[in-house]
Amino acid sequence: MILVSLVFLLLLLIGVPVAVTVGVAGYVGALLASPAPLATSVQTILHQVDSFVLLSLPLFILAGALMETGGIARRLVALAVALVGWIRGGLGMAVITAEYIFSGISGSTVADVSAVAATTIPGMVRAGYSKELAVAVVSAASAMGILVPPCILMIVIGSVASLSVAALFTAGFAPAVVLAVALMVYVWWLAGKSGIAPEPVPTAGALGRAVWRALIPLGMPAIIFGGILGGIMTPTEASVLAVLYAAIVGLFVYREIKWRELPEIVVKSAMVTGAVGLLLGTAGLVSWFLTVQQMPAALIRLMTVVPGSSTVFLFATAVIFVFFGAVIEGLPAVVILLPSLLPVAAGLGIDPIHYAIVIVAAVGIGLFLPPIGVGLFIACGIADLSVDRASRAMLPFVAVLAVGLVVIILVPWITLVLPRMFKLL
Repeated sequence: MILVSLVFLLLLLIGVPVAVTVGVAGYVGALLASPAPLATSVQTILHQVDSFVLLSLPLFILAGALMETGGIARRLVALAVALVGWIRGGLGMAVITAEYIFSGISGSTVADVSAVAATTIPGMVRAGYSKELAVAVVSAASAMGILVPPCILMIVIGSVASLSVAALFTAGFAPAVVLAVALMVYVWWLAGKSGIAPEPVPTAGALGRAVWRALIPLGMPAIIFGGILGGIMTPTEASVLAVLYAAIVGLFVYREIKWRELPEIVVKSAMVTGAVGLLLGTAGLVSWFLTVQQMPAALIRLMTVVPGSSTVFLFATAVIFVFFGAVIEGLPAVVILLPSLLPVAAGLGIDPIHYAIVIVAAVGIGLFLPPIGVGLFIACGIADLSVDRASRAMLPFVAVLAVGLVVIILVPWITLVLPRMFKLL
């Protein structure tokens, strides 16, 4: 196990792509633990990605790309500004609100931060927000938005851990509200301290127009989640509907997607899907090695002697996934570690849905953890701002998100209330 860890760290430090790093480390593990390492490696990688649930991944990725291009994000931001922009700090609150809504449509954190940042950062700067603060607000909102389904990470967790994706989707709504409210309170306080003026109170007509223009984008989550929670369709079938809806809206309703742009959108989505699939397959190989080395049993023995072990284990899990979410992103971290950690959580009496949501929230924070989170790099690139300048403004938001995560850990009811209400548990 030490040799595999050293290979992994060495390749990561010299800048080898994460998927290749994980794959080489996994193959070294197969050399040590299997009489037929090449056959074991190929079979494990193929088995890892051979899942009906994972069929929804490329479709949700394509739907997110279509919506990012098709003008949906701009209309949702306009609605959020009309709803809360007139409150002190309202433009920042509108970003958080828009991110909650848009994340529930796109399913992709990368699509979220790209679309919302490009749409909102220039307006925030004109309204008196520093560029650093604008990037921090968008980044923190996107870190929260990972909890709002459809979420690619939740789909992967459902496949790896054999959990209901519908239950995971439903469980994410309330924890996301907790983080969103915490961020809004901080933005409200910060705006008062900085003297940032709110937007004018919209007239009834302006509010009505904003709602009317956003009705079509809002129809997608209503149809998708209504179908999933009503038992009419599976998440994989819902992903097909999401692509059809986004394509029809972008091509025929808003007409902001040109036919000549479709091949490029499809190719980029295929590239992202290929990268995700390679990560999942190679990470499954490392997970197999950890299981063969009886890592779950060793962790269970360790945690049984720790006082308050279930709470300690949840906090330790959060720290681990914040770190790995920043260093190697959430998908490979989940596939590598979750099969070893989930039996320990079950042995400590932790509900697996609650445990999974804690992991998703922690990964969201890690993706935007300064100065190495990949999501923060994307937001800074869109704003033409150095990560060093954005990091100082981002740190207080990370602290607020961490407080929200502590609340989610300590109060499992927040996570489990909706799945129980819809009889998914």
